[in-house]
Amino acid sequence: MPVTVILELKFKPDAVAAARDVMGRALRDTRAYAGNLRTDVLVDEDDEAHWLIYEIWATVEDDEAYRAFRAGEGKLTDLPPLLGAPPVKTRYLTSDI
Repeated sequence: MPVTVILELKFKPDAVAAARDVMGRALRDTRAYAGNLRTDVLVDEDDEAHWLIYEIWATVEDDEAYRAFRAGEGKLTDLPPLLGAPPVKTRYLTSDI
C-alpha cells in the first residue's frame, strides 16, 4: 500500500539559493530511488525558506530503505548547515474514508 511522506524543511533565509542547488541534486536521487512514485517540492508563498517535500512511496519498506540510504552512503552533508530548524518527517497512510 502506498505511503505519503511530508518532510518539512526550514532553511536559513540567506541559504535558500544554496538549498535549491543541494536539494535539486539530492532530489534527482530521491526520484530515481526504487519505490519512489512521486516527489514534489512545495515552497511557502510567504516564506521562500519554508519547504515541504511531498513524497509518495510504493510501500513503507521502500520509504525505510530510502531513509537508511540517506543515513548512510547517500547522506546529505551539505544540508545541515543550511537549515534554520531541524527537519520534521511525517508519514501518512491513505485512508478509506
